[in-house]
Amino acid sequence: MKIILKNTKRLLSQNEFQTCDVLIEDKKIKKINNTITEMADQVIDCGGNLLLPGFIDVHIHLREPGGEHKETIESGAKAAARGGFTTVCAMPNTNPVPDRVETVRNLLDKINKDAVVRVLPYASITKNLAGKELTNIKEIAKEPIFAFTDDGVGIQTAHMMLAAMKEAAAVNKAIVAHCEDNSILYGGVLHEGDVSKKLNLPGISSACESVQIARDVLLAEMTGCHYHVCHVSTKESVRVIRDAKKAGIHVTAEVTPHHLLLNEHSIISDDANYKMNPPLRSEEDQQALLEGLIDGTIDFIATDHAPHAEDEKATGFLSAPFGIVGLETAFPLLYTKLVKEGKMSLYQLVECLTVKPANVFQLPYGKLEEGSYADITLIDLNYEYTIDKHAFYSKGKNTPFHNDRVVGSPVLTIAEGKVVYELERHMA
Repeated sequence: MKIILKNTKRLLSQNEFQTCDVLIEDKKIKKINNTITEMADQVIDCGGNLLLPGFIDVHIHLREPGGEHKETIESGAKAAARGGFTTVCAMPNTNPVPDRVETVRNLLDKINKDAVVRVLPYASITKNLAGKELTNIKEIAKEPIFAFTDDGVGIQTAHMMLAAMKEAAAVNKAIVAHCEDNSILYGGVLHEGDVSKKLNLPGISSACESVQIARDVLLAEMTGCHYHVCHVSTKESVRVIRDAKKAGIHVTAEVTPHHLLLNEHSIISDDANYKMNPPLRSEEDQQALLEGLIDGTIDFIATDHAPHAEDEKATGFLSAPFGIVGLETAFPLLYTKLVKEGKMSLYQLVECLTVKPANVFQLPYGKLEEGSYADITLIDLNYEYTIDKHAFYSKGKNTPFHNDRVVGSPVLTIAEGKVVYELERHMA
């Protein structure tokens, strides 16, 4: 099937745009030119809107199998498409856990059947995410899995992390780490600081995250493993990662939209829509994260999309599960609160959502050029609206950004040459 996108523009550099048409055929971008006149099965007038590579999110939770009341592969993939994401990587905290070849293959079959965008699944580092016994990394790595992680829990012993890194390095796979030292967690539910004291809730110290990163970067240096840090949240973590990179250690890192845009003072009551792990930190931490993203210490942005049922989140900080949704709100929020406010450029934001995650993990996606996959997101930078959690495609409505006014939104998403999301009113 041939599709021609007419009357669009692409971002070439910080301040350079090119007006163009795009021909899509056989899942690939066949041609980009000022004007394309040949016949096609479908011609879409893009109304002068901005054409970008499909976004990449290496950190999401789809909950299936086992947590379908929170999210399914189908609903999560549709939410991703609505948010402009064409490649997403699904974490393994499901039931059963993808910790064996059989469960990985069953998951891949379900993804191939139900997902409208490209879903690359993780496998777990340890069996059943229990931290006690290593999975058969060598055998599982023969399957088309993205990387290995026990996201949701930190690997508690250096012995286990060292063994995992050795195995992963041998098969050229990354170890992706949720960094949290349980021995100094003390039942915390939000950042240990002014707000935890004000609300009389147990806090989570910054050291809980940073000490495990410090341990792991030295193990990564020892093994030569690619070590990737999930959802960095503290200034100390940024400092450790920066020093490790200067030392030539193969460490990379991500930051979430919510840690860039919110801090502990955003929490004004016992509202678990602000409960996530790691928690919202201090204003100092928030500033360090943005600085780290701009200077390249933190490599890119990932949402940590973590849907939960509304009744689960309604129980307050002490008992509600950690996590918020993020796929459908990431670009509008980041564009409105960072780009429009002059804290980063549009070009920098797009790189953090496309080419940078692709480069870090050597993925053949995140590009908008002839011969590349036809993974495309069309953005209306002038579209202003109010975030409404009730309109989400995701089953999860757990967001602290409900009713926020934003500008800039995906209006068309194409994954491997197929239209997977379209905001009808924007199309001619």
